[in-house]
Amino acid sequence: MTVISSTKNLEALSFTLIAEFDAGVERVWQVWEDPRQLERWWGPPTWPATFEQFDFQPGGRAGYYMTGPEGEKAGGWWLFTSIQAPSQLEFDDGFADDNGAPVEAMGTTHAVVTLEDLGGRTRMTINSSFESEEQMEQMVEMGMEEGMKEATGQIDAILSEHARA
Repeated sequence: MTVISSTKNLEALSFTLIAEFDAGVERVWQVWEDPRQLERWWGPPTWPATFEQFDFQPGGRAGYYMTGPEGEKAGGWWLFTSIQAPSQLEFDDGFADDNGAPVEAMGTTHAVVTLEDLGGRTRMTINSSFESEEQMEQMVEMGMEEGMKEATGQIDAILSEHARA
């Protein structure tokens, strides 16, 4: 199992997911910087992501939608705030309407992704910070924790494909 732990901290308004992979830091970084690889795991298996915009630089934006089992679509956006390849990535994260515009009522979360070398393996920590307890509770009720676990669980297959190539 890739996911080591997931922790909700209502007091700190944060959610932290830790996963480990049998690949080096540079290789795991690629699943974040390459939108074609990213869309193969960002979102649960039943809600695959399609990135329509991906400007991977500080101040750059990403726009995507996830497609549900019945063909329904849920939009999202990222604003990259810090990129320190291959060890740390930070971005603001939010929901988007059908035109890709941010849905202000859902608020914004801030994600910090850290990749650490474990002697040829990689530990990935994703820490998401919320604006309020209400926002965090809403995201948890929407299935954020299970969705993140399922999404992250797909990374091993991507890494193993490239290891064999």
